[in-house]
Amino acid sequence: MYTHHLILILHLIAATIWVGGHLVLAIGYLPKALKRKDFSYIGNFEKTYEPIGMPSLAVLVITGILMAYDYNAGLSSWFSFATPIERVVSLKLTCLLTSICFAISAQTRVLPKLRKGQLNKLPEMAVHIICVTLIGVVMVVLGSLVRIGGIQ
Repeated sequence: MYTHHLILILHLIAATIWVGGHLVLAIGYLPKALKRKDFSYIGNFEKTYEPIGMPSLAVLVITGILMAYDYNAGLSSWFSFATPIERVVSLKLTCLLTSICFAISAQTRVLPKLRKGQLNKLPEMAVHIICVTLIGVVMVVLGSLVRIGGIQ
């Protein structure tokens, strides 16, 4: 089996864990937390998911970079949007950076207050969760465009 194919398989498994976990959180746990005004639904999910979610994100980043190089979209061409594949890579990196901003915001501003019982932050957390989930889905769609040569 080719190295690129193995990297792609790892990338797809990691994407399944990352995006699937966020979909479960957004669709399965978040509505209950909002309805009952109870952060524990999100907090308990986070404790269970984080040990597999964060390593899957690391695998996604590493394998994504390796595949970008396989497609001749190395660091020097990131954010150039010059070729169809570079457009996909650049948009996926933009999505990743946006997700990181949401994560930093959640970890530094929202979650500490929710853990202290300030439930007025629950709707803001919901926005973070929904945005990161939608960004993950967009990244899956962008990745699928590589199969057809990128974004023309």
